Amino acid sequence: MKRFVVFVLLPILLLLGCSKEQKDARLEEGTPGYQLAKDLTPILPLLDPEVNAVLIRTNTFTMTTGDIIQTLYSNMGKRTEQLKTFDAERLKTIIDENAVKIAERKLLLEAASKAKSSVTPEEIDEILNIQYGRSGGEQKFLQMLDENGIDLEFVKESIEKDVQIQNYLDGYFASNILVSEEEVQKVYNDDKTASVRHILLSTQKMADAEKQEIRKKMEGILSRAKGGEDFAELAKTYSEDPGSKENSGLYENFGRGQMVPPFEDAAFSVPIGEISDIVETTFGYHIIKVIERKKEIRPLDEVRAEIETQIRQRQQNDVYLELLGQLKEKASFQIIEY
Repeated sequence: MKRFVVFVLLPILLLLGCSKEQKDARLEEGTPGYQLAKDLTPILPLLDPEVNAVLIRTNTFTMTTGDIIQTLYSNMGKRTEQLKTFDAERLKTIIDENAVKIAERKLLLEAASKAKSSVTPEEIDEILNIQYGRSGGEQKFLQMLDENGIDLEFVKESIEKDVQIQNYLDGYFASNILVSEEEVQKVYNDDKTASVRHILLSTQKMADAEKQEIRKKMEGILSRAKGGEDFAELAKTYSEDPGSKENSGLYENFGRGQMVPPFEDAAFSVPIGEISDIVETTFGYHIIKVIERKKEIRPLDEVRAEIETQIRQRQQNDVYLELLGQLKEKASFQIIEY
């Protein structure tokens, strides 16, 4: 089952909400969190620890700038120094997004506690061992914590809460996700892989006016492709995709979920042998020629469990967001705008 909770010490700047419980959200003068807030106040006055502005309000708790700064410092330690290099807009985005993530996590933790979701010591050890492995061993992991001023007990407490939430979510998914035979049959009969050639003109980090010019250029290439020019040669000449340009734009036998959604939609819907209209993704403008699609060749009984797992994983995000929406509505979740 897909894991929604990501544990501490993965790469963070937009933190995932491993927050230390605070008896008092107001930062105490003389603490590292207070000093961090003071240092950031000239960039973003909202973070003044004397003001301690409320960012999120619910009927069971409030989330203040003190909460967020303390969480940032608890998770990042000395790495919070990089926050001082950001401009006001970027810093506010980090604070706002963390406020929402941490508040959502708090709601989930409340729900998990009410559902009596429990955690075993073995589960905590399992996650710690994963972290040790990613860090090159236990000693290197502990050294990393020490160098960054992060407390091991805080890490263990955060892991315990995350596992408690995950166990609650696993149970909730098991009760609220049902896989029908109709869905299984549909997935089995759908095309499994696609092979395409494509041409990409990149628009990343471009202003709208520049993008318009790139689109005009792509319209010209599309006209030539649909007029009968060799698509592979056009791709080799014009495509800006480093992953396929030298192979004349070819991507072979990729499955669903491997490409960005607009690209995938075209690859699995445009008739075989035909060329798409211009498709826009986060990478830029594409035109796609579908070469081939293949269906599952194994018997249904052999792949049934695999298909059911795929369907459950697809449904989990929707079920998770629906649950979160219900928790927020019940808690009268309100983001305070500044």
